[in-house]
Amino acid sequence: MLMSAVNASFKKLQDYEQLSIAFEPGHAAGQKNSNEWAGVIFRIGDVHLACNIELVHEFLPIPVFTPVPGTKPWILGLANVHGDLLTVVDLAWFLNGERSAVSMRTRLLAASLRGRPIGLLVDEVFGQRHFVSDEGKKPRLPKNSPLKAFVHKQYRSGKDVWQELDLETLFSTAEFLNGAAA
Repeated sequence: MLMSAVNASFKKLQDYEQLSIAFEPGHAAGQKNSNEWAGVIFRIGDVHLACNIELVHEFLPIPVFTPVPGTKPWILGLANVHGDLLTVVDLAWFLNGERSAVSMRTRLLAASLRGRPIGLLVDEVFGQRHFVSDEGKKPRLPKNSPLKAFVHKQYRSGKDVWQELDLETLFSTAEFLNGAAA
């Protein structure tokens, strides 16, 4: 009887091995909904935003940076992060012309712009949240909001409303790409 229990256990392990060998991420039953996406959630002023986590490498405290002459004022400078020179951009200053008030909660969202490291200064990062694309609604932003060009959906999560900031659109606008002072 003991031998048959050992054989059954061994057979079960072999079955698990075969399942793991045959596993294809994203194709197995029970995998995440293809409409689901993970976002970094953060704040600029009173606006709660989310952006696709696949576009953000990390979020970190503000590193020491060196100002670069001849750039627009919202480009704060260059910082050495993990051995790479990262352009530090005050996102609020770019969007609405008001410099971010730096506090202990201020963070930098590290991303890539055309293969080059860029850091977006935000007032606070709350972490990560999952959203379902089908649940996105038309954003309710003031007509003159500078976010209108970069936010196409909003999501409700409990009492919070998160505006989805489209970093790809932001990173492809001529105004953002041209950081040279006029």
